[in-house]
Amino acid sequence: MAVKDGDFVRVNFTGKIKENDEVFDTTYEEIAHEADIFEENKTYKPIPIVVGGNHLLPAIDEAIIDLDAGDSKTVEVDSDNGFGPRDPKAIQLIPMKEFKKQGMTPYPGMRISAEGGEGRILTVNGGRVKVDFNHPLAGKDLIYEVEITEIIDDIDDKIKSMIELHYSNPNVDIENTIIEIDDGVASIQLDEIAKFDQQSYMDVTFARFKIAKDIWENIEEVNKVNFVDSFEKREESEDEEDEE
Repeated sequence: MAVKDGDFVRVNFTGKIKENDEVFDTTYEEIAHEADIFEENKTYKPIPIVVGGNHLLPAIDEAIIDLDAGDSKTVEVDSDNGFGPRDPKAIQLIPMKEFKKQGMTPYPGMRISAEGGEGRILTVNGGRVKVDFNHPLAGKDLIYEVEITEIIDDIDDKIKSMIELHYSNPNVDIENTIIEIDDGVASIQLDEIAKFDQQSYMDVTFARFKIAKDIWENIEEVNKVNFVDSFEKREESEDEEDEE
């Protein structure tokens, strides 16, 4: 069964800068180590996406149409269809005093967040700091090596894949998520660990709209998504009783 627009699939990929073959992102742990971009807290495995759902660059979405599970493809993406051209206006001079107000000591290469954008410090010169707010890959032609590992058919698995995409928390077992669909309404009860871990619960709340939007836009059997919260009193274990 070939990939179509709107399909839920899992993909492996490695992204490289065309001019120097530098790897900037990958779903393979071995390649991440080789490229010296390995992140300790990142899980390296195929990621779930909706084809055409703005989870990957549109050029990649278009390129994987008609592929089958197990197929691979090399996709070249020019800068205009990647992260756009570099904008000279996105390079700004910020007074040093603004950093001091935040208790920060700026240095070249440091990444910062300001007014909803992320930037990289280019130079620190006296009382002024030059910051580049362009995307790190702006102006660069890219090459992606993409593999389709699975085309997801089951509705419950599609819903779980979007939870996995938007809500990555190693403490929550997505397979324990309870999903019920009735008359176009999908009711989702997340793994109970999320309800007793305050930070996890806050993360879920932030991700819910994205999860729901991807579900109702791409699963025709669903037009409404409810998140069901259920709280139960936990029985104390013998060890907990002994501690008291």
